[in-house]
Amino acid sequence: MIETRHISKGFGDHRIISDINLIFERGKTNLIIGPSGSGKTVLMKCIVGLLDVDEGQIFFDDRLFTEMNFYEKKSIRQEIGMMFQGAALFDSMTVEQNVMFPLTMFTNQSMEEKRERVNFCLKRVALENVNALFPAELSGGMKKRVAIARAISMNPHYLFCDEPNSGLDPKTSILIDNLISEITKEYGMTTIINTHDMNSVIEIGDKIAFIYKGKLWWEGDNNEILDTDNEELNNFVYATELTRRLKKQK
Repeated sequence: MIETRHISKGFGDHRIISDINLIFERGKTNLIIGPSGSGKTVLMKCIVGLLDVDEGQIFFDDRLFTEMNFYEKKSIRQEIGMMFQGAALFDSMTVEQNVMFPLTMFTNQSMEEKRERVNFCLKRVALENVNALFPAELSGGMKKRVAIARAISMNPHYLFCDEPNSGLDPKTSILIDNLISEITKEYGMTTIINTHDMNSVIEIGDKIAFIYKGKLWWEGDNNEILDTDNEELNNFVYATELTRRLKKQK
């Protein structure tokens, strides 16, 4: 579980997020959604520790992350898996080397142990026998799956995914959504996903936080989000002609 208590962050005189109180539950896919510029990316960066909050507290389970020193925070970060937007694989490294990278950086495992873990993670994302390929030889969906394999290589307690479906076709997006959801439940991770994808919201939104103008505007799940009186949320959810037609058919 991750909890934020009254966290705020700004740059200069501009407040980006304000007084955010959220609980991200273990074993569930926790989605952060909102319009561009709403503050959801800053919120995620604060939670993962890439930005320091101006006010408030962040807890990783019962551990007060915001009061930790550099070395204590580093220990927590080793429990975090991160899937970056666009996969962010190293072009000059093979698939095996990409997935192995966190293990090389943060463990003293032997090459045999690291290779065994890499093979396990690649098998888990249905990518066997691609160890020697380079990112340029992979499709967009395969790159995303390699990124997931790398994110779980350290067997993390917490998984952060930034726009995991960006640039993918709808069918591949569903495959990635289902994979993240399955892994989250299988390993009991606390997963936080920053997304614009309404398909992800409907398919795997166990818990959803809607951020609007830097504030927590609504929270609920995928069963509640299509039937709410929150005007700003409805404007976001039913922004396209297709979703407006679906609403009329309800």
